[in-house]
Amino acid sequence: MNLTVLKTSEIVSLYGEVIKELKGRGVIRTNNVIGDLGEYLAVEYYNNTPGLPTLAAAPIGTENIDAISRKGDRYSIKSTSGNVTGVFYGLEPKGSAVPDKQKFEYVIICKFNNDYELVEILEMDWETFLKHKRWHSRMNAWNLSLTKEVCSACKIIFQK
Repeated sequence: MNLTVLKTSEIVSLYGEVIKELKGRGVIRTNNVIGDLGEYLAVEYYNNTPGLPTLAAAPIGTENIDAISRKGDRYSIKSTSGNVTGVFYGLEPKGSAVPDKQKFEYVIICKFNNDYELVEILEMDWETFLKHKRWHSRMNAWNLSLTKEVCSACKIIFQK
């Protein structure tokens, strides 16, 4: 489809139709398009790859996790087209002496390029997450900066 021949209003209308169709297919569940896309693709990849756990999407609004395995392992899934993930809420604030209660067993990071193509899926366990989390003062929560050190501490699940 040649989008350059369309009016801007037609492209905006197309976007709405695409979002409706993706919601109808269960790919997009909320208005967080890249987050939902990453969750969907991660679950699909895990479920269709021998040797990886079978995952089920957590209900919308479930705190701290986005998927759960048949064994009961909890997964937080973050999607990004840059080098920083979204934030992880529900953990102790920076400087707290209270140890964090474990919210999940694994973090899955879905990295997209600027064309929304999935280029990498990384996985880290809870202990690795605790070691590499960084405080995001504006959001009052933790995130991950995807440095070479952090990425090398992850298990590569998929790489384009």
